[in-house]
Amino acid sequence: MLDRALFISDLHLCENEAVTARLFFDFLETHAASASSLYILGDLFDAWAGDDDLADPFNLKVVTSLRQLSDSGVALSIMHGNRDFLMGPQFFEAAGACHIPDPWLCDIFGEPTLLVHGDTLCTADVKYQSFRQRVRNEAWQADFLAQPLDTRKAAIRELRRQSEVEKPEKAAEIMDVDPAAVDALLRENACARLIHGHIHRPGRHIHVVDSRPCERWVLGDWHEDGAACIHCRRDGIGFLDAKK
Repeated sequence: MLDRALFISDLHLCENEAVTARLFFDFLETHAASASSLYILGDLFDAWAGDDDLADPFNLKVVTSLRQLSDSGVALSIMHGNRDFLMGPQFFEAAGACHIPDPWLCDIFGEPTLLVHGDTLCTADVKYQSFRQRVRNEAWQADFLAQPLDTRKAAIRELRRQSEVEKPEKAAEIMDVDPAAVDALLRENACARLIHGHIHRPGRHIHVVDSRPCERWVLGDWHEDGAACIHCRRDGIGFLDAKK
């Protein structure tokens, strides 16, 4: 097992996206299996209606594969995204994963590294931020999870439909992170490295915060033509094509 940490996000796994699912399962058996740790920074699933959906055959296959990775000795950490924030204790226990909050400051081979999903940095999207605040409320989640599973799934499908309709109407800058929000987060946590996903625009950016250069590494979403992964060792950090 290599002394290497891997970071992925925005896989949006679902039964209807067989190619992406195959990429993910192959990744777990190859790149992830030879790493020391794997961090999944949100939106592992395209949607998660509640832990009572663990028995769904596709969900069970994903969770079983994660458990096998964890049982092999790879430290597995998973963060909620904007699609799967209803993953609860049963999911994390079944997957053998540690739930990490957003944001999460950790030490990666001696380098303080801040991990976030990325949606909280898109502050210009006021409507989404209001929605996020509402659905992350414990009382809202308790009420929603008390509904029948089929009702919850139908509600999620409708939310996704509405989101897809509204997306083309949003300006590009609304869909991206706010540099000022990034700088504030780096300053607050006193670190010089940030890794996040959500915006589906992989790349490396430099932010100068209080005269200090800071790195922002952005993960991409997974699809037939790409499977973005960031790998970090003691001698550096970079992108890895998870399809190879």
